[in-house]
Order: sequence, then structure tokens, then C-alpha cells
Amino acid sequence: MTSLLLDDVTLTYPDGDGRLTALDRVGLHVPAGTLTAVVGPSGSGKSSLLAVAATLVTPDGGRVVVDGTDTTALSPAEKSALRRDRVGIVFQQPNLLASLTCAEQLQVMAHVSGRGHRQARAKALELLAAVGLAAQAGRRPHQLSGGQRQRVNIARALMNDPAVLLVDEPTSALDHERGAAVLDLLAALTRERGTATVLVTHDRAHLERVDRAVTMTDGRLAERAVGAA
Repeated sequence: MTSLLLDDVTLTYPDGDGRLTALDRVGLHVPAGTLTAVVGPSGSGKSSLLAVAATLVTPDGGRVVVDGTDTTALSPAEKSALRRDRVGIVFQQPNLLASLTCAEQLQVMAHVSGRGHRQARAKALELLAAVGLAAQAGRRPHQLSGGQRQRVNIARALMNDPAVLLVDEPTSALDHERGAAVLDLLAALTRERGTATVLVTHDRAHLERVDRAVTMTDGRLAERAVGAA
């Protein structure tokens, strides 16, 4: 089953007297339980692709289908509910709240969706264990390494059991070894939890860990051999 589909998507932005094409008739399908990497130079459209896939930006044309729901005609409130319940986003910087413990970072996400405290706590501890941080559940961000903070970031994005997981440069602030560990974790969680995961990355060294890789150039996608330099 395809959990994320971008069909003939075009996105433009105002640019002086004209418009700049950020996405040029992009097509992308990501089946559940698979990890797709998107690589390409800065300004090629990767961030725009993630924004459209997350329904944060409405394209000029084409369709975005998330977990079987065509988002084209959804109202802003309906898109917000879809993002909350079906889309997880892992930002480049974890942006963890300094005053909260690891478990509390995740519990906040559950409370937004209306889960009770006991259920949210149990889910948070389950996910922290899944990312190898069971022993750090009571620690705050300043007590964690960079790699551990990024693992909390990933666990937080999974808190509401999303069908689609969108990941933006998760290893940019990590050394190669810690970056590789984070990519291994993402790949494992994608398959275990059946998410359709899209990873935007500049680090081609990790592409052997993904199921599929595509290259974005000037707003267009092209297939790329996995592991290609």
C-alpha cells in the first residue's frame, strides 16, 4: 500500500515580476514500510517537497495523497488534523524544550491529540525504549549528546503513530558514526512500524541504508541508484 503519493505536483513562488518554479511536475510514491532518500544541491526544491508532502504548503497543481486521503480539497483545519494524526516530521534541529524530560517531550505530542496522561506516558516510554533511550527517559536535553537528542526527536515524531514520516537532514550536526547510527535507527523503525518515510539528506554515504533514492535538480526528480556516489 502506498502511504504517500505526490502526483504531477507543481509549486511556484512569486519572484519579482514572475514566478519561480520550486517543484516541476513532481511524481513520488512511497509505500508503507519503505525509506526513500531525496538528495540534491541547496535550492533544488527538497525543502519545498517536504513542505508539500506535509500539507504545510498547497501546490499550484497536482495531488498529494496521505494514507489514502487526497488532501487537495481539505480545509486548513482538516489538513491540520491530518498532520497531527497521520504525519510525523523530524526537523533538522531537534528543538527540544529545555525544561522537559525526554518522556515529557513525547507526552506533549500525545496530549495535543487528546490522550490521557497514563496512556501517553506508557507510549512515550515504549518509544524511548525503541530508540535506545529507556534509561534516559527522565533526563533533560542538556544532559544528552547530540545523537541522543536526535533520537528523542525521532521518537517524538512517531508518538501519534504516523503513516508518513518526513525527515529533514537528521545527521547534519552529527559525526559520521553517530549519523550512521541515526540512519540505521530510521531504517529499522520504518520497517517495524510500517511508515512511509522520506529522508532529505546531503550525506550520500548513508544511501546504502535506504530502499530507494531520488535526486532533485531544479525542482525535478530523477531516479538514482542506491549507494551511487
